[in-house]
Amino acid sequence: MTFKTLATAACAAAVALTGATPAFAQAPAAAPAAAAPQVAHGAPITGLCVVSIENAIGASTVGKYVNTRLQQLVGQVNAELSAERTAIDNDAKALEGQRATLDQNALEQRAAALQVRANALQRKAQLRDREIQATEQKAFNRVGTEMEPLIRQAYQAKGCSVLLNRNSIILGNPASDITQQVVTALNAKITQFTFDRERLDQPQPAAPAAAAAPRR
Repeated sequence: MTFKTLATAACAAAVALTGATPAFAQAPAAAPAAAAPQVAHGAPITGLCVVSIENAIGASTVGKYVNTRLQQLVGQVNAELSAERTAIDNDAKALEGQRATLDQNALEQRAAALQVRANALQRKAQLRDREIQATEQKAFNRVGTEMEPLIRQAYQAKGCSVLLNRNSIILGNPASDITQQVVTALNAKITQFTFDRERLDQPQPAAPAAAAAPRR
């Protein structure tokens, strides 16, 4: 394996690690599905309600904003890593072209330095991937915190006595679903908030030292 292919393989693996996808990101448009057959539902069960947390977040304005912002952050990470990968690739090509003119010691030293850079890039890519995941989790936790009291309000307004996860139900009367009420309330409460990529490489502040016990 040449110096060029060695460094390129390491860098390509590093950049591939940054393909984080937001949990509620919209999938590409699929071909129109055949219309589902009409179902005749029985009467709603009194007090039984259902809600889809995932659908409520995905349909809300703030959920769409979080997805868009996460995609921006992923794009920034990919741009950062791609620039470093390109620099390493270019240096690897240059080193390969100088193979015949460099003595063995110089060739090995420069090749080792190049591999160190490639390994560092791979570690950075892994770190950035963890940072994007932590950012995604924190952002959607914020949305969930904002939505939690709204679910209780919709539950009480509907007169529910039991609330089930809609995604675990095969069929159900839509009249029992409070998801849209939650979406409407969430849109009225919050549409966006500022957040940036979590930085996991920054040192955490040290915990304050315990005060020494007074001498007797």
